Amino acid sequence: MSDPVWLQQAQRHLGTREWPGRHHNPSVLRFFARAGFSSVRDDETPWCAAFVNAVLADAHLPTSGKLTARSFLKWGTPIETTRRGAIAVFRRGRSTWQGHVGFALDADATHITLLGGNQSNAVTKARYPRSKLLGLRWPSTA
Repeated sequence: MSDPVWLQQAQRHLGTREWPGRHHNPSVLRFFARAGFSSVRDDETPWCAAFVNAVLADAHLPTSGKLTARSFLKWGTPIETTRRGAIAVFRRGRSTWQGHVGFALDADATHITLLGGNQSNAVTKARYPRSKLLGLRWPSTA
């Protein structure tokens, strides 16, 4: 079975990263523009949600319409089991509003591997603890 179209789109951006210094990577700025936030003109603004929204827009799926990771907790349909391509939302620190969002690749008993933006300032694959998982979502139209 092949990956969902949005996950295929996301994988094309692996390796995209912020540029150090005063210049900004146009690819990261395009994530903001595709997400509907072309007013963001720097690659230091947290961009995990911009990445997910841009990928969804490119796949002709609804977006969350916001630049916050936790906005995806109200997006699509909740699912209980990790599926490849599901949107996974994690809490960050002790904050009640901050978080991280990306696309689930695989999972084990303790971690979920995420393809996401702004992971070490780049689009990467990284493992996140299940203990910080707030929710898994699947597109309502898929």
